[in-house]
This record gives sequence, structure tokens and C-alpha cells, in this order.
Amino acid sequence: MTERPVIVGRPWRRRMEARDPAERHRVASSLELFFDLCFVVAVGADSARLEHALAGGHVLSGVLAFLLIFAAINWSWLNYAWFASAYDTDDTYYRLATMVVMAGALVLSAGVPRAFDDRDLRVLAIGYAIMRLGLESQRLRASGGDPARRTTMRRFVLGEGACAVYWLVVAFAAPESWQPWLIAAGIVAELLVPPWAESAGRTTWHPHHITERYGLLTIIVLGETVLSSTGAVREALAGDASVELYTIAAGGLVTVFGMWWVYFSMSSAGLLTDLRRSIAWGYGHYVIYASGAAVGAGIAVNAARATHEAHIPAVTAGLALTVPVFCYLLVVWWLLVRPHGPDAPYTWGMPVIGLLAIAFSWSGHAVAITGALMALQIVLSIWAHGTKGPRPDAS
Repeated sequence: MTERPVIVGRPWRRRMEARDPAERHRVASSLELFFDLCFVVAVGADSARLEHALAGGHVLSGVLAFLLIFAAINWSWLNYAWFASAYDTDDTYYRLATMVVMAGALVLSAGVPRAFDDRDLRVLAIGYAIMRLGLESQRLRASGGDPARRTTMRRFVLGEGACAVYWLVVAFAAPESWQPWLIAAGIVAELLVPPWAESAGRTTWHPHHITERYGLLTIIVLGETVLSSTGAVREALAGDASVELYTIAAGGLVTVFGMWWVYFSMSSAGLLTDLRRSIAWGYGHYVIYASGAAVGAGIAVNAARATHEAHIPAVTAGLALTVPVFCYLLVVWWLLVRPHGPDAPYTWGMPVIGLLAIAFSWSGHAVAITGALMALQIVLSIWAHGTKGPRPDAS
């Protein structure tokens, strides 16, 4: 196993060679952590707009807008995270190019309100193009520094660059009536680029590093959700809070704690054994991240209903929380727990807990009951790990 050389000073530009996928002690860098924080701004903006749409009764249009905008946020983060795992040189040029991507993420987040409220995609598309500019400049470096994967990198540049131009055309020139179909076609094209590019030669991303990166973004998304629970707690402590609001605050916090618990119950690094499984694992996290962010909006909507700031049916407010909780539990179970086979604890518990939460959406106390169910999920996890012996290290 090779060790990365210690850099004395900060070189302007190093040869961008592929990193060793078996490199020891590979962890997220301070730049990667900073990178994630720029994306959390966009996640928070998208979640806040979903909350307002749900509180106003615009459920279908709000959910669709939220999912489409979140797709752009998640996809931009995903592409750079996998590339960085394989080629992070940490030289000056690499840092500056990464900051270009971060600037694009902030532009994208600034365009979220206009995209959500007015279906104006122009700022969103500009931010996306800026992010692509930073990434593709790095891919071109990698094509020169890693001859074995030159074709792979050039395919990425061609495919991702064409998609970036496509989104600008859709945002600035396409008739509004065509946009839903053009957006659907663009999403399919984006999803096809990585398998096509990687088929020419798989990049040498680091399994433990990638799972750590995904885990860190999960924590950030759940942190945004905690903010929504904190808002409910703040209302509850205002002095004239109802018992319902107290239960929403408590249930929301326990729900988020349970979401963290189940995600980090088992390691995923050993699951990324081939390209097909790795792509499914990476793509599937879109549901985990989007549903995690949507839970925060659901908690906030239920709190707004309890304080009579949102005039929506109780079942609508309940489903705003329980549906994303179910989606989160189902996909975490499917991607992170079930593949461990006989070693996976509580294999049936997670999707069942999610279905029970949906069933109680009609109760009028969806947040409190969901919190109780997630507490039960934590108990099941502790019991299962206790009966099966020490658990694998979680990534």
C-alpha cells in the first residue's frame, strides 16, 4: 500500500495521477468539508421552499419542484465527490478549481427561490454551469496525468459539458410548455454519462473515503432537519405553546436521531465491489438525502399547523413527514443494510416501521407517533446488535 508524500509548502500544480484505492488512512480533507458546507446552503433553501409550498397547500407542485432542484444539488455534489476520491492532488490549482465549484453551488442556491416560485431556471442553470466549469477543468488535467483512463476522463468532459450546455438552452431558450419533457430528458442523459464514461476504464476512487464522504453529507442534511425541530422547540418555549407543539418538537427530534442511527448502523465500504453496485449505491443516496431534507420540512409544517400558521388538513401534514421517513428507511435498508445478508440486523424492521408511520398519518399525531416508532427502531437496533455480537465498523 502506497502512502501519499508529505507536501512541503503548497505547489501550484502537480501531475494529476490516479490515487491508490487501497491508500491507508484516507479521510475527508478540510477542503472537502468546506465544500460540503457550501452545498448545505442550497439544501436549506430547497427545504425551506418545500415547507412553504406544503403549508400553502401546494403539495404536488411543491414536491415536484423540490425533487427537481434537489436533483441538481445532489448530482453536482456527487460528481465532484467521486472525482476527488480518485484524483485529489491538493495543489493550489486543485483548490482554486474546487472553489469555483463551490461558488457555482452558492449561485445555484441563490436561484432556488426563483426556480421554485416562478419556474425560472436561469440562475439555477448558470450556477450549474459554473460548477461544471470547475469540474471539467480538473477532468482535463486527469486525462493528461492518467493515460490509462484518458478516454474515461474525455468521455466525462464530453458528456457532462454537453449536459451543462443543454441546461442553459433549456433555461434560456426553451418554451415553458416544453420544459417538463426537456427536464426529464436531461435527467436521463445526466444519469447515463457516468456508466458510459466508466465503461472505458473505472476510476480509482477509494471505497472507505467515498462512504465517509456520503456519511458526512448525510449528517449535514440531517443537521438541516434538526433546525426545523429546533424551530418547533423555540415555539414551544414561547410561553403559550400547546401540548401538541411540545409533542411535535420531541417527536421530530427523536425521528432525526433515529434516522442518524439507522444510517450509521453498518459499514458500506465493503459493498462497493463493482461498477454496477457502486453506481446503484451512489445514485440511491439521492432518495436518502432528499427524503432526509423533506423530513425537516414535514416537521416544520406540522409545527406551523399546530400554531395555526398553516391551514391544511391533519392528514396532509402527517403525510408530509411520514412519507419521506418511509422513503428514507426503505432506501437505507435496501442499500446499506440488506446487502449484508445474514449479518444484517433487524432486516425486516426498517421498512415495517416506515409503513406503520404512514398508517398513523391519519391519527392527527403523526410526528409524535413517528418519533415513538423511530425510538422503537433504535431499540431494535441495539437489541439486534447485542444478539449478533459486535457490529462492523460504520462508515
